[in-house]
Amino acid sequence: MPNKINVFNSQTIRSHWDPEQEKWFFAIVDIVGVLTDSPNPRKYWSVLKTRLKKEGSELTTVCSQLKMQASDGKKYLTDVADTEQMLRLIQSVPSPKAEPFKLWLAQVGSERIDENANPELTIDRAMKAYLQKGYSKEWINQRLKSIEVRKELTDEWENRGVKAGKEFAILTDIITKAWSEKTVREYKEFKNLKKENLRDHMSNLELVLNMLAEATTKEISQEKQPATFDESKIIANEGGSIAGNTRREIEAKTGKKIVTRSSAKVLLNSDEPNELS
Repeated sequence: MPNKINVFNSQTIRSHWDPEQEKWFFAIVDIVGVLTDSPNPRKYWSVLKTRLKKEGSELTTVCSQLKMQASDGKKYLTDVADTEQMLRLIQSVPSPKAEPFKLWLAQVGSERIDENANPELTIDRAMKAYLQKGYSKEWINQRLKSIEVRKELTDEWENRGVKAGKEFAILTDIITKAWSEKTVREYKEFKNLKKENLRDHMSNLELVLNMLAEATTKEISQEKQPATFDESKIIANEGGSIAGNTRREIEAKTGKKIVTRSSAKVLLNSDEPNELS
């Protein structure tokens, strides 16, 4: 994907979306320029890098470089930071403009500590966040249920020796492909999503079918007790296929597609037609 320029208070921050890593990368000198109003943000970053190295910070060693377009229209290798690295950078910049970000990070950190002590707070926070975005209480209840179903499935996978991370992602892709005819990445691209959570952009029926696929996979896995990852892959396809058959039956009866390009914005603010072509 080509570089994108974001505007922040009439200043620009060059950014790049990496679809393989599913990460945004931001030009560090642009971030420094916005936060410090330095006439020479490149020099400021050079001095800051030296200080961070002396302090033992890993930030200067983990940051990578990408070719980004400069003001002269040419592309040059530029130090970039992903979202986590960008937030760490902001914490290191002694500037009044950085202070609101630092206060926000402190607040988020405090909330996470409280939620670790009392997990119910996580549910309350999620409920409030979805309500603020305009979701209905019915949809929110469905979404929270989908989280429970997903957790039950991942617990079952762990019991069968499936490793979190890559293997979870592979099985999830198999389930999603079997019921929706799209991998998770294809599904997100279809809805024009990047970092957004796919399930947050599903309709009620999409959520229900996704839950059916995952719940069915869990039940089959508990019954068959797969001993290998390859056996779990077969079960993931079986669970997803059952939901896929249900999807096709509903579409045949209603004449409408269940998997559509509708994003959360469309789902909340319009009745977009989705007849079968």
